[in-house]
Amino acid sequence: MAASPLNVQSSFHARSNSLPSRQHPVASQIDENLNRLRASQSASTSSSIGDKLNCLQDLYDYVDMFLQLPLTQQDLAQEQQRKLVEQLLDESLVLLDACGVAKDALQQTKECTQELQSILRRRRGVEGLANEVRKYLTSRKAARKAICKAIKNLKHMENKLTSSSFSKDGETGAVISTLKQVEAVTISVLESLLSFISGPEAESKTSRWSLVSKLMHQKRVMCEEEQKTNEIANAEAALRSFVKSGNVENVQNELQNSEMCIQDLEEGLESFYRRLIKARVTVLNILNC
Repeated sequence: MAASPLNVQSSFHARSNSLPSRQHPVASQIDENLNRLRASQSASTSSSIGDKLNCLQDLYDYVDMFLQLPLTQQDLAQEQQRKLVEQLLDESLVLLDACGVAKDALQQTKECTQELQSILRRRRGVEGLANEVRKYLTSRKAARKAICKAIKNLKHMENKLTSSSFSKDGETGAVISTLKQVEAVTISVLESLLSFISGPEAESKTSRWSLVSKLMHQKRVMCEEEQKTNEIANAEAALRSFVKSGNVENVQNELQNSEMCIQDLEEGLESFYRRLIKARVTVLNILNC
């Protein structure tokens, strides 16, 4: 199994201290935020992912300051670094695409969730609710497909990141190393976010676990505990239960929890997304000077 980018000690982490001996305070802050993200808990709950998104925002604020430093810009503008800088720009597009997929999935799920709540409030009956539930489940299926592709692209980028190499010497190598480390933790957070939004495959979960219950008891308990704190998955499970039984008990409550969770994730993701775009534009400007 490939190591998570948060735990990648890799060629990049080993060089985190290769920045100038008198490290700039901004670079020290970047290291501190990188370490915070590496040390963050692995459980994929809405709270933990929200915390990671907030930490990413802080990290990219310092990355922006780092990219504004004259020495950083001089290093990245060197002709011999052009290929590596262009690679960073290409990889930033993959990160932006993953953010876009997450934003679209959250928006679609929220809109369907709000419509379902509206139907329940207006008491339009089981038939009206059933039609909207089918739309919701169809939307979730499409979102999962897009998320699967985005995660695959992130995994491919992660594999390239852990296997690539470049000169470590001097401040220029340290600058690229720092940006690569930022890239690695960003991949990990986005993978966690996308996996959370996708949620478990509700239709096959029961049969899948029944086959391995004795051998995988500990892992099952862990996954079940995480699912309890996945508000989006809980809402979907309640709706699937309604489809089978017609029972609307707890549906309204689960939908409300899901909407609040989505709202929080949207705000954190949008804030990070703007910072990621800003970092890309700054690097583009440096390259085109």
